[in-house]
Amino acid sequence: MARYVGPVCRLCRREGMKLFLKGERCYTEKCAIEKRNVPPGERGKGRKARLAGYGLQLREKQKVKRMYGVLENQFRRYFEAADRQRGITGETLLQLLERRLDSVVYRLGLATSRPQARQLVRHRHFLINGRRTDIPSYSVRAGDVVSVGVTSMKKLLIQHAMEEVKGRGIPEWLEFDSEKMSGRITSLPTREQINLPIQEQLIVELYSK
Repeated sequence: MARYVGPVCRLCRREGMKLFLKGERCYTEKCAIEKRNVPPGERGKGRKARLAGYGLQLREKQKVKRMYGVLENQFRRYFEAADRQRGITGETLLQLLERRLDSVVYRLGLATSRPQARQLVRHRHFLINGRRTDIPSYSVRAGDVVSVGVTSMKKLLIQHAMEEVKGRGIPEWLEFDSEKMSGRITSLPTREQINLPIQEQLIVELYSK
């Protein structure tokens, strides 16, 4: 399965904002945005270019792709699926991305970042409705239960993540039982519940050309 394996801090610097790709490090002064919030490369220290039209749309798409760890072809498929469904395409697109298993694991506080959640899912540490699943892109549905496998409950990485993200909170569309280390999808996320600085309409405009 294709994925980005390069340095992730440069992705945040390129977008000029925290994408929270390195877990708790992003909340400290060691974060690249805190230390040097300039685009990567030799010309990064120069004057920032003013974006308009296509440039704004492209940057918004790249930001969302990097935030969720999705490459171009898969992201386009998500958009096409959202475009076929009823409702507002941009909001449906974000809903599909939030429903990814790795994103749900991150939102439940069982991982400190989406990349870490993706790795844990690939290593078969989680179950969906009692069945072990190793597909990060698995799309959860309302009523599904995501739980940590019995043999994985003692894994220090997961326990550490739960401690680190206690103050982050759980989205309203999820319920989490810390004792059982399991979460339930009570409903599909609405746009108001996806509290991310994303202008999804720019992505719709980009792909609609």
